[in-house]
Amino acid sequence: MTRALLLGLAALASGVPPLFAASSEAANFNVERMVELPSGEVRPLYLTKDSPLTPVASFWLDTHPVTNAEFADFVRQHPAWQADQAPALFVESQYLTHWPSNNEKMTATQAAQPMTYVSWYAADAYCQAQGKRLPTVSEWEYAAQASEQKRDGSKEEGYTRRILSWYAKSATTELNTVGQSPANYWQVYDLHGLVWEWTQDFNSALVTGESRGDSTIDQGLFCGSGAAGSADPSDYAAFMRYGFRSSLKAAYTLGNLGFRCAQDSSEPKQGAI
Repeated sequence: MTRALLLGLAALASGVPPLFAASSEAANFNVERMVELPSGEVRPLYLTKDSPLTPVASFWLDTHPVTNAEFADFVRQHPAWQADQAPALFVESQYLTHWPSNNEKMTATQAAQPMTYVSWYAADAYCQAQGKRLPTVSEWEYAAQASEQKRDGSKEEGYTRRILSWYAKSATTELNTVGQSPANYWQVYDLHGLVWEWTQDFNSALVTGESRGDSTIDQGLFCGSGAAGSADPSDYAAFMRYGFRSSLKAAYTLGNLGFRCAQDSSEPKQGAI
């Protein structure tokens, strides 16, 4: 009996849609590999050019976002994260609604697309099940500031324009499969141009307490004040990222929000390249 057939039978029993059965390149795409990034520094957008850089310790990062196929395998092994089992406190009603029903197969294309409609809680549980964690905002920004040629390509001509061109696309545009964009300097794919990604501390910037009850709010962090005092007021793409993250709640499930996992450098890795 083939592995694909065994997976299909197991999926029917577990309430998770079976994967595309054919041995296509897309269905078998292996995205478990990680790369180690050396320690470095990154400057959060909302700080001034004279403010101290934020140190980033060396860490491992998934080279690709988690795919539908990978998350389906996780749910199969952890039934508590099936759509009808996950606590409503941890997932919105849209959680996993893009997957086919139990008696239909996930297509090869969908299997290789990035996992979306997933909450922070579910993404965090997935990463923990792999012995990993979600990357921090600083780690993600550090990795994502690389271009194809430089570890910090943010000042290259066209770098920001390419990101903004993607942000301008409709959120309903069908997603590409993972790994279609060129790898950046660190050999990491799809940090820009495919989906937004959850981070471990996604709501740690810009927001302080509730305005009516918090007398310690730093007004310089908000709106025009935040832009005027930032390290690069022209970096609208970065403002979009920080603003988007700050708008999220951990239970949100969106059609253009996925994730990848990270690990501390001191921990043993699986699939490292």
